Amino acid sequence: MGKIKKKDGKKSDKLTVEAAEDAGSKLSPVSVTPSEEHAPPSIKDGDDEPVTQEEPPVLVPASELYEEPILAQLIVEKYEGELVNGLYEGEGVAYYKDGNIYRGLFSEGLMHGKGMYTWADGLIYEGEFFMNFPMGDGVYTWPDGSRYEGQVYKAIRHGTGVHLSIDQQVSYVGEWCMGKRHGKGTIYYNAEGTSWYEGEWIHNRKEGWGVQRFPSGNIYEGQWKADRFHGEGRMRWLSSNEEYLGQWENGIQNGLGTHTWFLKRVSGSQYSLRNEYIGIFVNGSRHGQGQYYYANGAMYDGQWKNNKKHGTGKFIFKNGRIYIGEFVEDQIAEYPNFKYDRVNTPDLSGIRTQSPICGERSTPNSGIPSLLGSYIELDIASLLNTFPEDERYEEQKQVEYGILRNLTTLRKAYKLYSSLGNENCFDNAFLMTKLQFWRFLKDCKFHHHDLTLCDMDRLLADNSDPEEIHSPYATMLIRTFLTNVIYLAHHIARADSPDKKLSLVDCFSRMMTQNISPHAGTIKGHLFSDAQKTEHTMSYIDKCWDIYKTYCRRNTSAPYEPTMTMRHFIWMMRDLKVLNNVLSVTKIVDIMAEDNPRVRDGNEINVELELTFLEFLEALIGCAVVYVTDELLQESGRELQEEQGPNTATDGSASADSTNTRPGLSSPVRKRKSGSWTEEKELIITMKMNERSSPRLRFHPQRKPQKRIVTDRWYRQVDVFFQKVFFPAYDKVEQLKEEIPRNRVRQAEQARLQQIQEEEEARLKALRAEEEAKRMEQMELEKAAAMLEAAQVSDEQAEDSGQDPAIAKEEAPVPPSTASTKATPATGRKKKK
Repeated sequence: MGKIKKKDGKKSDKLTVEAAEDAGSKLSPVSVTPSEEHAPPSIKDGDDEPVTQEEPPVLVPASELYEEPILAQLIVEKYEGELVNGLYEGEGVAYYKDGNIYRGLFSEGLMHGKGMYTWADGLIYEGEFFMNFPMGDGVYTWPDGSRYEGQVYKAIRHGTGVHLSIDQQVSYVGEWCMGKRHGKGTIYYNAEGTSWYEGEWIHNRKEGWGVQRFPSGNIYEGQWKADRFHGEGRMRWLSSNEEYLGQWENGIQNGLGTHTWFLKRVSGSQYSLRNEYIGIFVNGSRHGQGQYYYANGAMYDGQWKNNKKHGTGKFIFKNGRIYIGEFVEDQIAEYPNFKYDRVNTPDLSGIRTQSPICGERSTPNSGIPSLLGSYIELDIASLLNTFPEDERYEEQKQVEYGILRNLTTLRKAYKLYSSLGNENCFDNAFLMTKLQFWRFLKDCKFHHHDLTLCDMDRLLADNSDPEEIHSPYATMLIRTFLTNVIYLAHHIARADSPDKKLSLVDCFSRMMTQNISPHAGTIKGHLFSDAQKTEHTMSYIDKCWDIYKTYCRRNTSAPYEPTMTMRHFIWMMRDLKVLNNVLSVTKIVDIMAEDNPRVRDGNEINVELELTFLEFLEALIGCAVVYVTDELLQESGRELQEEQGPNTATDGSASADSTNTRPGLSSPVRKRKSGSWTEEKELIITMKMNERSSPRLRFHPQRKPQKRIVTDRWYRQVDVFFQKVFFPAYDKVEQLKEEIPRNRVRQAEQARLQQIQEEEEARLKALRAEEEAKRMEQMELEKAAAMLEAAQVSDEQAEDSGQDPAIAKEEAPVPPSTASTKATPATGRKKKK
């Protein structure tokens, strides 16, 4: 074994031998000291009070950086082991002149196979060698205790591996490339595993998509570039209950984004109490066009400059009054002394304002004061316009009196239905969604008046986006709730009594007496009737909403929004192959008829009724209870036991303690999910500028299915139906849909190749026929030449013998290959054909 040379003046990561004409070195640990969190500068909230967003840096002891020296002129002083033809072979020990030692396998004089290389300063590599290179799976151990275990390529960390720092506080698990963190990986900054980063790396830097949790609990998820927030991302400051979702540039908010300040709801209030800005940021400040939604329902839409309202803007007070004009340094230019209190409604008598404008309903205020108070002022201008002008004031006053008489009942109904499914709301805010409003309408039997819930949505839609008319995530304040009730009451009463001239208060009072008072609060249906079942079912709502939108068909009449009928629902179940002997079409009709009297009319069935998402979801839950029988439950239970093993606790308590301890380095992702924010009820804010005049879409909880074993039969039926039957069937159909165009392309390509093959075969066949014809022609020519040659030979022989050539020609034998012969019966002489 020869000397190991040193390349002068250069560093190297290679460990080689002179026989291979390479030089090597020992590997140094990569610095894993995390960078500081790049938090944006202070941003002021609705009261212009600074909110500190600076995140303290992660304090981690700096790992000692090793230089990477080359193996300096290593000469084998002593070798213990086998020799074959003068070369090291098999297991042996090589002692080098500078003190390095190798113990392991040799092959043809080279380190090859399992072995351990120890440097004189204490660095050890133990693992696989290939042709004198540490290559394959191996372990590096440094004298200070830091350690690397994973894949190695030519003595360099390359592939998948785990690195532990000196004090075992910092660990990295993931992909490496040429000695650097590169690809996907997770790094823990403390032994407890509470501070970490999981995502993409490029040359030891966070770059791409990643999630980082800081020691304070703050979390960033999004795009990175050069260890900084850059691109689309979301930052959550848990300590100050803030969140930003939008664009970043070099660690600072820049571009379009949504910043939200979450507050706890005041007892008895229905306001969400979250200040929210949606608009443009420049260097961390609100600058440019943007909208600010105050916690009490007020809103500013206009220009900003350095976190202050500056320029042309529109301010909508919480009572619906509107001011449009110039703002300077956060103040109304015309009224510089006016101060806005986000809690109390200021005196607007000295300010020129307009009544609220909402689609086609509202018109400029006619000067009619509201009796209901500033925060629930009704938006019924379009209804008032149907009455003579001299009767409008009296109509508004009487309907407001009617609401005041029933305000307690209506408040209780709003509070009850807005809390359905929101028992664990993030900010304790109960804001009614369209999904809850549908349940209120069904419980109060609004749909018994020849109206479907989809019809009611269209009546209340105004100029909304057709795609959002039937969205279950749309929200409404209590004033919108009351306005919607009045509109529906007016439409239903006029439809029931077209010949009578009814006032608004008559329509409203009839609806209160016949529908709302006796039925509100009696919650029915499969979704909201039980709070625990509601929470469990909500984990499937997002996937079901996607499926609902997939199978909706666009309406043929205005506003041309996508809807689903009962017929479409039955077709969907048939296409997904969910129907069987237990869950038949008749059974599905029975499930839908439980809460809708219009489905059955005697012996007739109406399957053209439209379904909202609420009815769609409740029909699926009803199908789950019917479809999943005891046999299917037992089969699913056996499969679950096989997957989890015999020692798995059925109540989920076995894994409760494991989440509090740091996991093994082989499963970093599981640790991050078990103790991080992904299991909390996180909020997704729709980052979308309100380009239209319609109300903005608010955020909604993103829920994920809970994989738990429950003893109640109903829960198990729902889990088995959605997780084992319905969702897999939908995914399979969607996968087949994606395969159809690929199959068509594949078939077209096969047809093209087959045509080319047939053309080639025809061409070859023609060539073979041509060659055969040429060969036959050549044979004929050869035959003729042979006959001619035989005749000439016969003539020459006759001349030599003095015989007449003609007689000799007749007597000369004819070659059998040139002519066919036959014998005559008289002479036996052969005659030429």
